[in-house]
This record gives sequence, C-alpha cells and structure tokens, in this order.
Amino acid sequence: MESTIAKSKPMFSLSSPAVRGVLWTVAAYGSSQVLRFGNNLILTRLLVPEFFGLMALVNSLRMGLELFSDVGIGQNIIQSPRGDESQFLNTAWSIQILRGIVLWSACLLVAQPMAEFYDEPQLAGLIAVVCLTLLLSGFSSTKLYTLNRKMTLGKLTALELSKQSIGLVAMLVWALVSPTVWALAAGAIAAGVFKLASSHLLIPGKLNRLEWDGSAARELLSFGKWIFIASIMMFLAEQSDRLILGKLLSLEMLGVLTVAFVLAELPKQVLKRIGFKVIFPLVSRKAALPRAQLRARFLQQRKYILLGVVALLLLLVGFGDVLVGWLYDDRYADAAWAVPILSCGAWLSALFYTSSPCLLGLGKPQYSAQSNFLRFLAIVVGVPAGFYVAGTLGAIVAIGTSDLPTYAAIQVGLTRENISTLRQDMAFTGLFVGALAAVLLLRLLLGIELPFDRLGGFLP
Repeated sequence: MESTIAKSKPMFSLSSPAVRGVLWTVAAYGSSQVLRFGNNLILTRLLVPEFFGLMALVNSLRMGLELFSDVGIGQNIIQSPRGDESQFLNTAWSIQILRGIVLWSACLLVAQPMAEFYDEPQLAGLIAVVCLTLLLSGFSSTKLYTLNRKMTLGKLTALELSKQSIGLVAMLVWALVSPTVWALAAGAIAAGVFKLASSHLLIPGKLNRLEWDGSAARELLSFGKWIFIASIMMFLAEQSDRLILGKLLSLEMLGVLTVAFVLAELPKQVLKRIGFKVIFPLVSRKAALPRAQLRARFLQQRKYILLGVVALLLLLVGFGDVLVGWLYDDRYADAAWAVPILSCGAWLSALFYTSSPCLLGLGKPQYSAQSNFLRFLAIVVGVPAGFYVAGTLGAIVAIGTSDLPTYAAIQVGLTRENISTLRQDMAFTGLFVGALAAVLLLRLLLGIELPFDRLGGFLP
C-alpha cells in the first residue's frame, strides 16, 4: 500500500512545496551568512574588539531570556487546525505582546546588576536599548507565522533578508559617523523596527487586534508548555559543551576548536531551518491523512534532503581538514582533526533534524523536550568522561556522538506514532558510510594522508 502511494507521487519536481521550501531555506541561509560575514569584515576595521565583547554579553542575555520564555506561539499557529482563525491568531498575538513586555521588563531589572558584575557601566544602557527588540518583536504581526504555515517562503525569505540588510546598513552608517558600541545597538533596533512595520504593512491579511479567547489560550499554553521545556533543554544542550570545554581546556585550545565547531555545524544549522520552515509546516498541513499515507509522502520528500546532507558531509569529513589548512594559519592546526570527527557526528544530527519536526507537526512537542534533555545529559556526562579517558580527543568524540540518545528518543516517538524512519535511516547511513570509504580511498590514491592521521599526540 505504502509503495503504491509513494509511486503515485512525482519523484522530483520544482513545483513541490518541499523542494521549493528547501531551496528557499538554503538560499536564505547562504545569503544571510554572506551578508553577515561581509559586514563583520568591515565593522572589525571600524570598531574596537571590546565593543563586540559587550554586544556578545547583551545578545547572550537576550537569547537566553527568549529561549527560557518560549511558549511556542509560532509553532502552535503553524500546527493547529485553528491556525487560520482570527480569534486564535488575535489571542496568540495578545499572549505574544504580554511576553514581550515581561521580557523587556526583566532586561531592565537585570541591566544595572549585570553592568556592576562585569564592571562595564555602558552595559546597563546597552541592555535597556538592545533588549527593546524583544518588545518590538512582541507587537509583530502573526502574519509572519501564517506565511510559514502556508509555505510562502519566498516572501518570508525576502522580508528576513531585508530586515538583516537594513540592520547591517544602520550599523555601518552609524559606525562611519560615530565609531562607538552604539553602532551595533542601532543595527539591532533598525532591524526590529523594520520587522514590526513590515509584518503589519507589507503582508496581505487582517491586522491583529487585542482579543482573548479562553479555548484558544488554553490550546496555545498547553502546547507551549512542552515548547517551553524543549527550548530550555535545547539552550542547555547547545551551550553546555562549550561551557564544560572552557573548564577542561585552555582558552586558546577552546578558541581553536571553535573553528571546527563552526565548520562542522554548518549542516546542522541549515537542517534546523529546513526542519522548522519546511518539514514542520508540511506535516502539519497533512496531519489528518492516514498515517501510512503521511509516512509515505514524508519519506519520499525527506530522502532528497538526506541525499544533499550526504554530499555536504562527504566534503566536510573527507576534506574538512584540508579546508582548515587553506583558511587558517598554523595556530589552528588542531582544528583539522576535530572537523572530520564532529562532521561524522553531524550525520546523527541530520537524521534527528529531518525527523523530529514531523512529531512537532503532529502536535507532539513532548518528544523534542525529552530528546533535548537526553542530549544535555550526554554532554554533561560524556564530555568529562571522554576527557578523563582520552583527553581532548575523548571530549570531542563525546560531543560528536551526543545526538545518538537524542535520535533514539525521536525514533521511539516516531514508532509510537506509526511514522518510523528507521529503515530509511539505515539505508542512507549505509550509503553515507560506503561513499565516505570511497572518498577516503580517493585521498590515499591522491597521496593525501587521511584526516584521522593528524590525531597524533591526542591518541591515548
């Protein structure tokens, strides 16, 4: 039955919502990174490094508060059958505004104590101004989530890149006129104002208004409690490895390994966006289908994403060390052996990020909370244990394999919901391993040492 359904769908079509969604998401992410990199090259010549350090503290506070207060408003609008109802959207907007007010108030409360803790008087004013973006975001229209719900990713991508561009231009203009830390703050505010205005004025549809529907609020908050827990667990899971390594290793070694993290996490960052912007809304729209039919359609579209991931990871595992040698000087040589290890682990992340949004689309966010908690445990326990057994190498291997329990938890959920991806995952894992063996053999034929030969003194 499943094979018949799958064969009835086109194997590959640019008109497919999934294909178009992936293309838009990858294009948006690539363009965003190019803009950010070019902007950073210019700003680092106009501003002193201390300013970027101050903004790193402010952004850490802002992002932490956002994650620790995430109640899944956007995810619920995309997933809920009521996601197009005015009462539901207006209730979500009202909750979003309350959240924005609370978050900005919290920033104002901690601004002065944080400035005193770091002995940086400017920090208090920066926090108050930059975190105003949380309030602006609270008043932004829910039409942004509706675009994602309806897979109108072209317009959504254009708005996101326009917002980023306006913020970057504001930074550069301010930095040219007055090269102070406030140039970075100006960019954040300009981007926030554009997001607020464009969400109401540049997207067709009814304007939001303050409204409260009891049943809608209960649904939003019931769904949101698991998103809240999942966001906290995600924050802990994604930040704990750096915090633990910062204690175990020298800051110099941590800085070197950060280069490896950035390269190895490129596929993960792309897949996280594809998962939320493409897989999640697609499954939400088809959640009422019989599970066998939904699973067949999901697996049919997912395999194209996995093929792309295989190609990208083959480059990172097979030649990531060479890339490090080209881009960085000898001080970063130790990043070369870490890239292939972390990139191998990224395959587990790929399987996770292309399947977990399916459960969210079915209205089962609890599995994401559980899987993020397991990754947090794997990091907290595995990294110190790996370091004790095999030093820096052991710690990196522990980080590279930390998504294994996460993936296992998601597979349990997918099996319970009759939408397991296990057979497809095993097939593509075999493809990845076989193709990787061929790439490594090609290196040997070309006379290039294997990336793992660089481990040297890091072996126990």
